[in-house]
Amino acid sequence: MTGIYIHVPFCLRKCPYCDFYSVLFTEELMQKYTDAVCRNILALKPKAIEADSVYFGGGTPSLLPPEQAEKILECIASSVKLADPEITMEANPSSISLEKLRGYRRAGVNRLSLGVQSLIDDELKALGRLHDAYQAREAAIAAHRAGFENISCDIMLGVPGQTEETLDITAERITALPVKHISAYMLKIEEGTPFDTAQMGALADDDERMCALYLRLCETLAKKGFEHYEISNFALPGARSRHNLKYWRLMPYIGIGPGAHSDFEGKRTACRRELSEFLESKVQKNVLIEENIDRAEELVMLSLRLSDGLSLGELEKLRGREPVRRLKNRAVQLEAQKLVSIEKTAEDEKIKLTERGFLVSNAVIVYLLDC
Repeated sequence: MTGIYIHVPFCLRKCPYCDFYSVLFTEELMQKYTDAVCRNILALKPKAIEADSVYFGGGTPSLLPPEQAEKILECIASSVKLADPEITMEANPSSISLEKLRGYRRAGVNRLSLGVQSLIDDELKALGRLHDAYQAREAAIAAHRAGFENISCDIMLGVPGQTEETLDITAERITALPVKHISAYMLKIEEGTPFDTAQMGALADDDERMCALYLRLCETLAKKGFEHYEISNFALPGARSRHNLKYWRLMPYIGIGPGAHSDFEGKRTACRRELSEFLESKVQKNVLIEENIDRAEELVMLSLRLSDGLSLGELEKLRGREPVRRLKNRAVQLEAQKLVSIEKTAEDEKIKLTERGFLVSNAVIVYLLDC
């Protein structure tokens, strides 16, 4: 099954840490954007695509009026064969209301991803967010009242002024809300953003602090019943993000909108980060990023992000027995350092990262691939 990603490139104000493509929101641009998205979706019809997830990302997708979201979803339903789809809308607490949320539910959106980041007001101010902690909590409550049973919240780790104690408060407050999924991201300083300063860089590069915050959150969420199913993602039973799992399981997805990426028909492409070009083109102009993709290498890199781990049987089908033997020998060394576990069943053998292994996942993956 294919995933459909819709990039909504509008914001009321750019967050100082964000480098995703977005421009200043206007109602006129949003209307033209909606028409362009629909043109691109209708162009997919001859491909006879089957999909089970749609994801509105951004930017700030919750600036999209419900009637325009409905128009886009109607175009998808008429152009793609949808099978019991998970339809996610990212939303900022500052740009939603109970009425708008009810409109999204009527349009067919059945999963909401709230950009909370923190439930400490000083930390939200430090991140340049437009909402406060009260608005964030009220947004989750309103979403549930509007009929959303599947709600996700983002948490940022490494925020200026954040401590293990304030992170505990955020985690306790979020898990007390009707939330089934939590994404936790470490603050990363992107080149060219307002946060790209020596002071902020030093804060983000404080590995000891980041490790302590990450492990503290993992422990807290585990006690609350949240499964740590991917490096940065936690879910109550049955609430894993179906769409995001496509990225980690090497499944096909199609991205629509300026800056959106696709992995479809054996090619990885991206739409140029230029709104005016997207609006004026009959069909978006995609740039080829990668062809003849090494799926075996990607299987190692992406499977190890998941708690399900890397299937050595699956890897052997792609690469052969000898490379897998060498990789397993290296994994045994990492197991002695408590960075991975090797689990064997009658059907397969899997390598899984431990919580501490997740913290140094890049180094672990490079070490395993180097064989």
